[in-house]
Amino acid sequence: MSKISINMLSSADKVAGQGVGSAYLEQVSLVRDGASDLFDIYINSHKKCDIVHVHTVDLWNYFKMRKGVSVCYVHFLPDTLDGSIKLPKFAFNVFKKYVTKFYNKADHLVVVNPIFIDDLVKFGIDRKKITYIPNYVSRDKFYKKDASDIRKKYNISDDAFVVLGVGQVQTRKGVVDFIDVANKMPDTTFVWCGGFSFGRITDGYEELKNIYENPPKNVIFTGIVPREEMNDMYNMADVLFMPSYNELFPMSILEAINSSKPLLLRDLDLYRDILFEKYLKGNNNDEFVSKLNDLKNDKKIYSKYSKLSNEISEFYSKEHVLEIWKEFYQSIVK
Repeated sequence: MSKISINMLSSADKVAGQGVGSAYLEQVSLVRDGASDLFDIYINSHKKCDIVHVHTVDLWNYFKMRKGVSVCYVHFLPDTLDGSIKLPKFAFNVFKKYVTKFYNKADHLVVVNPIFIDDLVKFGIDRKKITYIPNYVSRDKFYKKDASDIRKKYNISDDAFVVLGVGQVQTRKGVVDFIDVANKMPDTTFVWCGGFSFGRITDGYEELKNIYENPPKNVIFTGIVPREEMNDMYNMADVLFMPSYNELFPMSILEAINSSKPLLLRDLDLYRDILFEKYLKGNNNDEFVSKLNDLKNDKKIYSKYSKLSNEISEFYSKEHVLEIWKEFYQSIVK
């Protein structure tokens, strides 16, 4: 049986600090390294392949979808752009329509969270062509290790309780709430890894830029951290705190649980089916403060949620997710 050729189309790794870029690199590496006996992988090639797998909605990728069975990775919905980028209303509406048309053109869509299947159907997309395949993070890149040297780098004491936030500095990520929680916990260290990947068109740029440049004394903004250094950041921290208002499936969650970090997340429906209630959640900043204090002051609670993170990590293992991709690619070519 001849191998299936797949052309991976993406520009996601050209903008630093994007979860989409991390997801793209992990998925390509997983399939290329884990199933080289079944697939020949090409990157942004002009070659005609059996499958064209589109990772980003670039205009040139729209036209390349005709060169094989087309698959589009859905990393965002048109509505989830709200709170991420700020564009004139007309331009924003045009872009939303373009994204919907892009998704409709693909033969198959892959979502990283099953909760968004119904939303895509509402945009007029055929349910039969939508498949759920979760994100994946390599344990060779993200794993538990000693990170005392990283704490020294950021002048953080070994006995400090460190709360980590990860993502672009933008409104929907809940950065303002992160700062408010930090202000209510002055004896706790808060670190945010991420910056303004899209510059001035970032939603809430002026307010967030002022916070970024003048943080409270117990808050550190690291700026954009290269992905190869992020494992150190997770290990340096005690908990991953994500107060985002809108997500699909943050790569930072999968990265953090590989180092056994407890999760504190906003109570969003989208997390329930993919994290199996194995995390702490809150609806407002006072609840976040309470849950963080529980983790900080009660070793039993901390141990419980650290173990639960390990259980989530086991589910999203390399072997499990790779088998899903193998079956998917082979079925759509048939």
